[in-house]
Amino acid sequence: MQIYLPIAELPVNMFMIFGMGGAVGFLSGLFGIGGGFLLTPLLIFSGIPPAVSVATVTSQVVASSASGVLAYWRRGAIDMKLAFVLMLAGIAGSALGVWLFELLQRLGQLDLVISLSYVTFLGTIGGLMLVESLRAIQRRRGGAVPAARRPGQHNWIHGLPFKMRFRRSKLYVSVIPIVLLGGAIGFLGTVLGIGGGFMMVPALIYLLRVPTSVVIGTSLMQILFTMAAATILHAIGTQTVDIVLALILMVGGVIGAQFGARMGQKLRGDQLRLLLALLVLAVGIRFAVDLLVVPDDLYSLAVVRGAGS
Repeated sequence: MQIYLPIAELPVNMFMIFGMGGAVGFLSGLFGIGGGFLLTPLLIFSGIPPAVSVATVTSQVVASSASGVLAYWRRGAIDMKLAFVLMLAGIAGSALGVWLFELLQRLGQLDLVISLSYVTFLGTIGGLMLVESLRAIQRRRGGAVPAARRPGQHNWIHGLPFKMRFRRSKLYVSVIPIVLLGGAIGFLGTVLGIGGGFMMVPALIYLLRVPTSVVIGTSLMQILFTMAAATILHAIGTQTVDIVLALILMVGGVIGAQFGARMGQKLRGDQLRLLLALLVLAVGIRFAVDLLVVPDDLYSLAVVRGAGS
């Protein structure tokens, strides 16, 4: 069934878009990620303009994250205070990201920057996660028991000033790395159309030592409000949010996230990290291939938004 997208200005198969939203929503609930790192490339590979893909996916991330947050909130698996600090920093980062997005759009360099950024970030983070998860699986199979986090056991992050107590996560840590992390996720989410959960979750676990029992729910809470701000800013500033495309993705994402949240409780942490690492690397490799392969059409008729004004 074909449906016309008014902002993207092209017809698409509605069931294909719905399936994309559902699949990525499932991954959102499973891994505690917004899913934009996968959905944005899927839309771009399907022919949706990168600017529209990035801006519209932020709204889908909101819907799938909201569904996942509800599931984790019912289980009491969210550190609300930590999520609130991350959220405030994320909204500030989103505002800066929209400004850069508009600038790149006017310069006609947005598509190239998006592709290069995906290759760099996904390749680096996916590689690190893959190595770590494989080592964890190898240690478990070898019978090694992972060392538990003991009270008073800290890294250099815990020596920074401006400390705040987060009772749900049993942390007493500086707000500096929390603000920087939240701001960076908000910035990247707005520019690249990613929820940032694939970066947020490892950072909370390995840098801040947040207990794994509250990591996914807290990550989803931050993603929910940060991407909601990004959607509003994109709709007002860049005007590239396609509401028809967004609604189809939202419906599929909400349904998929509920199944993913249930499935996530049945898999071990090292298995989840391995699967997520492979997904991140696969998307990064696809973007790298597209950058290296000579296109069939060497010329583009795309009009730079605002060029004639």
